[in-house]
Amino acid sequence: MSRTVDVVVVGGGIAGVSAAWGLVGHGLSVALVEQEAQLAHHTTGRSAAIYLESYGPPIVRRLTAASRADFESAEDLLGSPPIFTPRQAMWLARPEQVGELEHLMGEVGSLRRISAAEALERCPVLRPEVVVAAAIEDHSAEMDVLALHQGFLRMAIAGGATVDKVWQVTAIERSGSSWLVRSAGGEDIGCSEVVVAAGSWCDRVAALAGATPIGLQPKRRTIAVCRTTASLDPMGPLMHHVDDTYYWKPEGPNVLCSPADETPSEPCDARPDEEDVALVLERVNETTTLGLRSVISAWAGLRTFTADRVPVCGADPEVAGLWWIAGQGGYGIQTSPAMGRAIGALVATGDVPGQLSAVGLTADVLGPRRLASAGR
Repeated sequence: MSRTVDVVVVGGGIAGVSAAWGLVGHGLSVALVEQEAQLAHHTTGRSAAIYLESYGPPIVRRLTAASRADFESAEDLLGSPPIFTPRQAMWLARPEQVGELEHLMGEVGSLRRISAAEALERCPVLRPEVVVAAAIEDHSAEMDVLALHQGFLRMAIAGGATVDKVWQVTAIERSGSSWLVRSAGGEDIGCSEVVVAAGSWCDRVAALAGATPIGLQPKRRTIAVCRTTASLDPMGPLMHHVDDTYYWKPEGPNVLCSPADETPSEPCDARPDEEDVALVLERVNETTTLGLRSVISAWAGLRTFTADRVPVCGADPEVAGLWWIAGQGGYGIQTSPAMGRAIGALVATGDVPGQLSAVGLTADVLGPRRLASAGR
């Protein structure tokens, strides 16, 4: 055995580094291990992150709102540059979707209805005939994902955490009342607790410890940056459709866009699909005068979901000493402070922090037991 710590965190993306940050905040010793040569190589490093309190199911929206104060204080909390750059987000609806938009506005206090004229003023490249109903989120923001990831990592290391790259877990075995986490390179780490934060690979990693998979489904999402013939405000709004069939935003003089695809995939190093890129160009051009044609770059990432599309954060219901922070879908960046605080407190004290339980984010709501009771 090479060394012993309180907790081994498997995975170096946003889930892993926020978990390490939350754990060292409770005085626990942590070893973070990552199979790649670079942390955040997969989904975290490919996110076009926008902070949106209107995005995702209700539990996700609560996690997002509970994370806002940490984002706003990131310079003091994480020693990072500012995480937020203000950028409004606009939601559009077709005639048959007006009720859906109104329902979303009723649930999200930061959303407000705007007129078609105001929508066209804020985004002049919209085709007038598509602006049937619109709402604006005034407090949304562009997020510096790299600064956030590095901030969590910096504070975890400052709290004593170690980080090992190119460290592929091959076995998680019981050694008395503790765990022995083994690597392909022959190194072992002894610990009392294991936190599985390996993104699309979480089910596979947890199975090494004898856990029942929770049924995670990785889904590929494609993003492209395209040239446009239009003149755009570089900080113009992020444009969403309420049926989540595409989104786009100005990216300097160009346009970043996605068909909001969710193509089931095995855990892998995802690559963009040419048909998905062509599809988003078609959808954006149908609803705007952007005239997208030339693709500058395109990439893809895996967004991994649970069956109910709500992230899992908590103790495995069958295997003592095994913890999950998984299934974050497309919401992992904007919920990361709340998720990191939750897993840190759960491992250290058995319960979530008071500021989360106060808004209904309890151990039962977040934990994997809810999936087990539903038959996973």
